[in-house]
Amino acid sequence: MEQTLDGEGAANASSQAANPATPANPATPAGEPGTSPQAAGAPGAQRPVRVLVADDQDLVRSGFRMILSSYDGIEVVGEARDGDQAVQLAERLRPDVVLMDIRMPRVNGIDATRAIRSNAVLADVQVLILTTFDLDEYVYDALSAGAGGFLLKDAEPDEIASAVRVVAAGEALIEPSITRRLIETFVAARPGVPAGDAARGIDQLTDREREILTLVARGLNNDQIGERLFISPATVKTHLARIMAKLDAHDRAQLVVRAYESGLVKPGVM
Repeated sequence: MEQTLDGEGAANASSQAANPATPANPATPAGEPGTSPQAAGAPGAQRPVRVLVADDQDLVRSGFRMILSSYDGIEVVGEARDGDQAVQLAERLRPDVVLMDIRMPRVNGIDATRAIRSNAVLADVQVLILTTFDLDEYVYDALSAGAGGFLLKDAEPDEIASAVRVVAAGEALIEPSITRRLIETFVAARPGVPAGDAARGIDQLTDREREILTLVARGLNNDQIGERLFISPATVKTHLARIMAKLDAHDRAQLVVRAYESGLVKPGVM
């Protein structure tokens, strides 16, 4: 397991001044829920994206805190050393995004993700998985558990901040083509999911909904799907909401998983 942020992400993090507000105990929150969006700025200021960082490595947490705290509109509200603390702090702080490492003691990132995403009280809390390799076998499990996407630990600072903002805005799938490749790899390598379980809800989709789900699984965003089908992005969004309801999926990432597991989309077929 890595001890520091890899690549230039670590270099950028270590070159910044340490954040004096970092709590001595990483499990202690740096902020409280319910803070007014205008509390830290001028009247009418947009509410910052509130982030909880969960990783068992102190230097990794510190690195992400320093990187994210250097960007306007992003606030790190807490840190957790394991999945259990991540769930507890998510319930207490209600962050917009949890940056979640996969391999952690006590409760791992996959189980913590599942606990957060299955909790109706935390319906607005998104999970962004941290991983070292883009073909980490556990990332597939995390996406299936409800994570909105994944982020490589050696990503550039601008990429990290952008990923957090995208997930917070509800665009669940980060780097669609990479995520699709990851899912293709592990769906093809794993034993088949029982047909009845995998296809549950697929038969309830209309032809148009199946068409849109197929395009989502192939990595297209709403604008691209709209262009392909000659419909507006707003119409695509409406269809996606209906598809998610029928398939009991939390977000686009889970829709991609459902599409591959059900056989609607075949690995390697574009």
